[in-house]
Amino acid sequence: MFSWLARCLDVCLIIAGGLIAHDVRFSSLDFSDIERLLIAFNSALALLLFPAFGVYETWRGKPLAMMLARVTLAWMAVVAAGLLLAFTLHRMDAVSRLWFGYSTLISGALIIAAKLLVYSGLRLMRGRGLNQRTVAIVGAQGFSRTLLAHLGSTPEQGFTPVCVLDTTGDTELQATGADGVNPPTTAIGTGGNRLPVLTDFDELVEKVRAEEIDEVWLALPLSQEHTIYRFVHALRHDFVNLRLIPDTRSISLFNHSMTDVAGLATIDLTTSPLGTLQMWPKLLFDRLFAATALLALSPLLIAIAIAVKATSKGPVFFTQHRKGADGRPFRIYKFRSMGVHRETTGSVTQATRNDPRVTKVGAFLRRTSLDELPQFLNVLFGHMSVVGPRPHALEHDDLYKDLVYGYMFRYRIKPGITGWAQVNGYRGATEKVEKMQSRVKFDLFYIHNWSFWFDIKIVAMTMFKGFIGRNAY
Repeated sequence: MFSWLARCLDVCLIIAGGLIAHDVRFSSLDFSDIERLLIAFNSALALLLFPAFGVYETWRGKPLAMMLARVTLAWMAVVAAGLLLAFTLHRMDAVSRLWFGYSTLISGALIIAAKLLVYSGLRLMRGRGLNQRTVAIVGAQGFSRTLLAHLGSTPEQGFTPVCVLDTTGDTELQATGADGVNPPTTAIGTGGNRLPVLTDFDELVEKVRAEEIDEVWLALPLSQEHTIYRFVHALRHDFVNLRLIPDTRSISLFNHSMTDVAGLATIDLTTSPLGTLQMWPKLLFDRLFAATALLALSPLLIAIAIAVKATSKGPVFFTQHRKGADGRPFRIYKFRSMGVHRETTGSVTQATRNDPRVTKVGAFLRRTSLDELPQFLNVLFGHMSVVGPRPHALEHDDLYKDLVYGYMFRYRIKPGITGWAQVNGYRGATEKVEKMQSRVKFDLFYIHNWSFWFDIKIVAMTMFKGFIGRNAY
């Protein structure tokens, strides 16, 4: 019923958008035949195409951005088909392009606004305990508690847990009665939200049917294929949503997303965490910021280049191969801060306090991080990002990849001039493995929690705190 109401509302909004656009464009509602045909055609197409794009699916527990993206794409498909109709009938000359543009924008805005209001209203209702779906959780005690805590902290998602089936048989969950026999249920949870814990498969199936529980979540390791099959088989005739939430605590995942690969549903274990579409704001910001920085700092860059060249023999720039996104090598640029010297093949000696290799100008550049400024060229060329994990020498990569878990996952995105680790004090030399472990921990947090505004925050923190660090020498 609600789906049909949503369909009727969308048709009304498409018509309303056409009316408002005509009034704005012509200050009248006297439509031509082709304009009426376009509005009717768009309304009919919306009824056909919107379901195909999943617009009328339930969005309970799903992100708002995904819903708005689908609605926008569906409306663009409808508009494109309307344009194709007008060109096919050779009547485009009879349609005001300005009216068509206004109509497209206004109708699209009305539809999106309506979806947003409904989505927000439902979340508000669910947060107050209305419009809930009941859930039975199947899994080990620890993981079940994690899911219960998550549902308790997000009531607006609209899922209410009603019982748990413990698959481990932990004695903590099986209190012995006075007659020495384990009772069939005990409780899990805190305060007044304690749920019955079942230990028998058939008992849970009966409870699901008797209480008409809406969903059963199988919070099980992938190795428990037999248990998963038992539930699928036992509930095959029941109209209950059966969902698998893999218990992956025994393995460390760097990515938790689901991906369709060759028509197969896959769980990403170690893949690039961000899609190309998500990265467009970052890519655009990087190029604009790098170009602006190079232009604004050009007098300073020239002055530093002259100082480096005048105070020691050798090139102005120090270059070295580093790993970029997905391990692709690139040549990084820095102002040379040391005298020209040879390193032993296969090793790189980190600078230390009062290192005799560092020149006087170089010491100042390293303390203030001014030696890093040429890396804006790397950003402009697409090798690096303004914000991201700092790239290390290849020799250090070979050393730490076996000592620090998750070290190489840092290279799943472009390295940066500054990063979350650097603004939290982790810059300069890493004499101990513990320092590198802490740095990697911050880098992985950044990758897992990346957003465009997180980047802006790090840039602001870098500029506020400055580039000077006690560990840089």
